[in-house]
Amino acid sequence: MLPEIVRPVDLCLPSGALNPAALGWSRRALHRANLRTVPLSSRAATWSRTKRREHWGINTPDLLIALTVNSLNYAAAHQVWILDRSDGTVIEESAIVPLARHVELPETAFGGPVRALTRDLAIAVDTEDGSTRLRARTPRVRLDLHVPIPPESLGVVIPWSDRQFQYTLKSSALPVSGRLEIDDADTTVGPEAWANVDHGRGRWPYSTVYTSAVASGSVAGVRTGLHLGGLWTEGTGSTENALIIDSRVHYLPEETVWTLDADSPTGTWSIEGDRVEATLEPFHHGSTSTNLGIVATTTTGVCGTWRGWAADDDGGRHRLDGLVGWAEFTSNRW
Repeated sequence: MLPEIVRPVDLCLPSGALNPAALGWSRRALHRANLRTVPLSSRAATWSRTKRREHWGINTPDLLIALTVNSLNYAAAHQVWILDRSDGTVIEESAIVPLARHVELPETAFGGPVRALTRDLAIAVDTEDGSTRLRARTPRVRLDLHVPIPPESLGVVIPWSDRQFQYTLKSSALPVSGRLEIDDADTTVGPEAWANVDHGRGRWPYSTVYTSAVASGSVAGVRTGLHLGGLWTEGTGSTENALIIDSRVHYLPEETVWTLDADSPTGTWSIEGDRVEATLEPFHHGSTSTNLGIVATTTTGVCGTWRGWAADDDGGRHRLDGLVGWAEFTSNRW
């Protein structure tokens, strides 16, 4: 059984290798991703493998919103993405920045400012008085939201080896409020709005394939969040799976089995494990592909409504029916 970490810990040893004491999972942001600690002799190899990511997703009764700041060191990839659930219209502003210029990402989740700045896109994430402030600007969008810092989140290290590993912190079903302006039309966000966060820091293999899913909302008055992933964690002894009930994290250490039709806009995605049976019924399907030779990414994803159940640490089953979220299948050469 993967140990629960209860004290702050460095992700890396002074050599740049994975710190054995960092292996495990936590309920709070206890890992410090000291990824810059790399000896000169191996710096070139680890520099290109080091990845830092900050992703926020928000769902409201009318919209799905995603903000992404992603540094690969040799480049950065940022995005502001909004889906109008009524008609399927998507507003998207993406940017690729050589050498990850004008990017700021802290070593600890909720531990400092996040910044991405390009000519047509700006994202800022700040911690203020126990909450996280999310701001974004594009030619069509202005966004200013507040999300309380969760009392519990799932933090876990995925170890491929002592030189390649990933720390991720995830939380969902977080209440969110604020303002959103699209094409000069001002909208109030909340109270029926929910946020999720995906904070990642690590050193990845060149080629990876993974699945990921999230659900957020309220079921019969119970604030419920779910995080599921697969493929990339197989054989590591760790998973990124968790059920969150009224801010309490219930870690799901077992691997899950995914059944999906990545090419079908309407096909359901099903995920099963010892403590979860979840099905996502899509209301939006999308795919993206980038091929720059040695660097290539293909992602197929769906946004939709969940049904099914997941079990807490005591075996009690919690319904997922009506939760909103997404799932994706990604193949990377990076």
